[in-house]
Amino acid sequence: MSDPVLLPNSEERRVLLARAAELVEAVFAGQPDWPVVDAGITAESVRERLAHYDFAAPQVGRVVLEDVFGLLRNFGLHVGHPGYYGLFNPTPGFMGVLADLLVAAFNPQLAAWHHNPAAVEIERLLVRYFAQAFGLPPAAYGHFTSGGSEANLSGVSVALARRYPQLASAGLRALERQPVLLASEESHHSLDKIAQQVGLGRDALIRVPVQGLAAGMDPAALDAALARCRRDGLDPFLIVATAGTTNAGVIDPLRAIGERCRQEGLHLHVDAAWGGPLILSDRLRGRLNGIEMADSITFDAHKLLSVPMAAGVFVCADKDWLSAAFDLDPAYVPRSAAAGMDNYRLSAQFSRRFIGLKLFMTLATAGREGMARTIEQQVDMGRRLAVLLEADGWTVVNGDQAALVCFENPDWAGLETEERGRRYLAIAAHVVAGGGSWISVTRTVGRPVLRACVTSYRTREADLDRLVQALREARTHA
Repeated sequence: MSDPVLLPNSEERRVLLARAAELVEAVFAGQPDWPVVDAGITAESVRERLAHYDFAAPQVGRVVLEDVFGLLRNFGLHVGHPGYYGLFNPTPGFMGVLADLLVAAFNPQLAAWHHNPAAVEIERLLVRYFAQAFGLPPAAYGHFTSGGSEANLSGVSVALARRYPQLASAGLRALERQPVLLASEESHHSLDKIAQQVGLGRDALIRVPVQGLAAGMDPAALDAALARCRRDGLDPFLIVATAGTTNAGVIDPLRAIGERCRQEGLHLHVDAAWGGPLILSDRLRGRLNGIEMADSITFDAHKLLSVPMAAGVFVCADKDWLSAAFDLDPAYVPRSAAAGMDNYRLSAQFSRRFIGLKLFMTLATAGREGMARTIEQQVDMGRRLAVLLEADGWTVVNGDQAALVCFENPDWAGLETEERGRRYLAIAAHVVAGGGSWISVTRTVGRPVLRACVTSYRTREADLDRLVQALREARTHA
């Protein structure tokens, strides 16, 4: 019998793995010296490079490996670069990369406990560890997700199941009033999608004003919004607080919102996809004061915890709430010895990759103290960047947030909003074209600003100086 098409012989496997290891090392060793991105990449140039892949005949594995490395090297945005200051995409820690290799090789299925008890128990350990760190009760439980958006979907689903048990069988038609959820105007866009996905409709998401560019949800505005909902015959069931907005890194007043939820009998979900890992730092955890009042929490390990994407986590204060939202018992799944641990009965997913191993191996080798130092280093670099920008004539508008700086040119304050936005886009494009740094433009509270977020544990002062110099040059051309 010939060798399987999908399994090269042992010698070829050793050669491919050895070369793959060399290429991974080339990324870790060389990426800081590469351009963050080639600003001249076009769809046509990528498609031309891929044109010879018609899959009509097999190609040599070593050739394909080298070719794919070149594609990713030359036609990608290197989010692991210390000069990348974009969205919340980290430089992955090395142990996380090794973990993903092991997961790919073993390919465990985490739907049910009996499929891979070790993998399920590793994730259970992590979920319990973080639930305890956040101050949730002993009954707390949760699951890993593809990211913050899916974790937020779990939060809304759990809140609905708690408030409206009849939904599981009868659906929305069983409700007398329109359910609504409330979140700040700066909360994540996933909530709009989720409101639509669960059948409530996007109009069911009530956006609450924030207190300013550097402050979160306004508790007085929240009270007013709740009063309007009830006056209009709507039924609030959930408040989503944000611990680290995507635009500006701002944390809502968690304790004040938690107290409102307790008073009103509402579910409190905290979207801490960005800010949640601050809980590991004794120096920074105070920023999350009040998160222990949450009924459920989203956080992403593939942000400040520096594991490869994707690794979202959802935790809630009571495991029974997960069962109420997600439990089912199909005949084709064998009963587990630990059926209460079956992920398919506690989440929206069935088939799922072993997401948690990269976090487990990263945290196990770094330890809590080492992980805290890594997070603190990124926050310190963000503070240092703010100081450098202010000294160079920019105005930082989002205050002291965790590693994220929003800034503007005070000389353009009198310009129309669209003109300022156009000039900031030109500045960002100029910086990116230089190859050494990558920043973006966003709107926070309707205001166009430049946005720079330290997402790499490898970012150092020399990288910040390079960015400030590039911004200085760009400003003269805008």
